[in-house]
Amino acid sequence: MLFDETRYLDYKFPKPQYLGAKFIHRGWIAQFIPEYVNVVLDAFAGSQSIAYMFKQLGKKVITNDFLNFNNLIGKALIENPGYILDKNDIDILLSGNSNPIEFNLIEFLFSDLFFIREEAVFADSFRSNVHRLENPYKQALALAIMCRSMTRKVTMGHFAHTQALIYAADPIRVKRNRSLIRPLKEIFMELLPRYNTAVFNNMQSNISYNENILDLLPKLNDVDLVYFDPPYCNSHADYQSFYHLLETYVEYWKDKSFINKTNRYEPKRYSGFDKVSDALDNMQLMFKYAAQIPIWLVSYNDRSYPDIDTMVGMISPYRKVRIERKKYSAGRGGKGSVAGSNEVLLICTTN
Repeated sequence: MLFDETRYLDYKFPKPQYLGAKFIHRGWIAQFIPEYVNVVLDAFAGSQSIAYMFKQLGKKVITNDFLNFNNLIGKALIENPGYILDKNDIDILLSGNSNPIEFNLIEFLFSDLFFIREEAVFADSFRSNVHRLENPYKQALALAIMCRSMTRKVTMGHFAHTQALIYAADPIRVKRNRSLIRPLKEIFMELLPRYNTAVFNNMQSNISYNENILDLLPKLNDVDLVYFDPPYCNSHADYQSFYHLLETYVEYWKDKSFINKTNRYEPKRYSGFDKVSDALDNMQLMFKYAAQIPIWLVSYNDRSYPDIDTMVGMISPYRKVRIERKKYSAGRGGKGSVAGSNEVLLICTTN
């Protein structure tokens, strides 16, 4: 099925700001999805842009990410059959802090680090009111939009540095990105209609999971195609360090330690794919557990670890592999996507 031959293309995925997101490659990837495929698994969904593309193609989508803030994007835009945030919801979300004793974590951890205190207080207040929305899809949508608002407000869109407020005081940087000095509330209200209009029902029972893929794969049946976009161990693989603030915000932990200059939570959740020492063994397990799924698409990069030959060697016991490449003409940031490198898609089939 060609990417432009579907009635759901009028719905637009809100442009992500996420290291390694495959948003710019979604049309290229879509051409390798057979029309007869009905049920698709996105195993490392991240920003959810590829899962959304599968939904646009009318597939039943099972999407998964081991970080909950990514899972909530999946709940909001993939699993959600049609619930959006209305005026009453917004009035609730933007009202005063419903429990200031419990909801002060962002002020405590990130004031004068990523946000001025006033903005951190607003983020806590907003978070305190999310549970007042009775519908879980509305809750997920509210959190997804606020998380995106936070990345808009921080230079580079991640939280693995301590320069956010320094950059926000730099007129040259502000001229390039005025969101550095805009209130979170204003950014949220700007993004709200983009997310509301991205919600649609493709008449399938889509579902979003928040699990380690090695735990999820053995539980699934009747999947026609799996899309793997695993972390690349030599290029921004530690997503918990880059996006720790967002995970802290949605989980709102009271039982974690917060360490180093960025106040990252500790202990981190075990991924199994972000360290060289673990990646090979866990990829081999992943392919073993996916043996019952007929078609695999594996996104990769020719500058990544393990290298392409090693990846093909791990897949070969289970599938025949065809390699497609798309050259980067300019660096995009994350996952080895530098000018001159190739985005690689391994198309793995039984014949």
